[in-house]
Amino acid sequence: MSDPVTEPISWAADGGRWSVLVHGGAGPASGRDPAPRLEGALAAATAAAEVLRSGGSSLDAVERAVSLMEDAPCFNAGTGACLNEDGLIELDASIMDGATLRGGGVCALPPFLNPIAIARAMLEDGRHVLMAADGAARFAREHGFVPSTSEAMTTPDARASWQKTRSGAPATDSKGTVGAVARDILGHVASATSTGGIPGKRPGRVGDSALLGAGTCADDDAGAASTTGAGEAIIRVNLARAVIEQMRSRVSPEDAAREGIRLLATRVGGTGGIILVDRAGRLGWARNTPSMTWAAAAEGIAAPLCGS
Repeated sequence: MSDPVTEPISWAADGGRWSVLVHGGAGPASGRDPAPRLEGALAAATAAAEVLRSGGSSLDAVERAVSLMEDAPCFNAGTGACLNEDGLIELDASIMDGATLRGGGVCALPPFLNPIAIARAMLEDGRHVLMAADGAARFAREHGFVPSTSEAMTTPDARASWQKTRSGAPATDSKGTVGAVARDILGHVASATSTGGIPGKRPGRVGDSALLGAGTCADDDAGAASTTGAGEAIIRVNLARAVIEQMRSRVSPEDAAREGIRLLATRVGGTGGIILVDRAGRLGWARNTPSMTWAAAAEGIAAPLCGS
């Protein structure tokens, strides 16, 4: 298993500075043209930057970024999500506010175009943090969200990947979970994550993306995190929370990301990636997979950056 890979995108941040970092999933290299995923991540980071630049909240910024990636069929979230054993879409998503520690999540959700918006509605409703399957769908309908169908949201790539898993072959496409972390000009952080899970999963399977502390975590006293990769392994080490606690001790986002991915690999043999923003607005990421699409923007940087 390879050592964690990082890139020096940690920018110093003074009071009032904003920043955002998004990911489009960590996994094996697919051999496909990475341009659609890079363009999708860049568009998401750019849109989130517009929210932050105008004084909007980190919570609004991460929801906006993830919603755009859910709408892009090149990612495994929303439209384009992978299919379970039965050839159907089930969605996981969560969002967390670092200022209040409020959070909302949905899991094993039947098809809706933007599960992250439903997770945000859960957060704002405040009665529950996480809802599943038919109960989550009922909550969504009661709050004005219109159901879709697996047929409408399934792409040819997702169908081909499902057919491959049915034949017993592993799915090797690197498109995956999407996520975003941000800090706003008031110093508040937030995180959001959304996924279709893993191709050919058992119906009802829930991964890390719906779970606060595993796939999504935000705390103004430390920073915010969003993870991607082998969900069962990420859950077992509570990866997002583990890395947040490192940043609480003033470890830099880049170093905390590296240590988190080392923990994932050495303790449970897991693969994946993580993106981070600390309470000062510095950004960092790490992965131990061949690929992880990302894009970042920050005040004082001329144009957003992206890579894979």
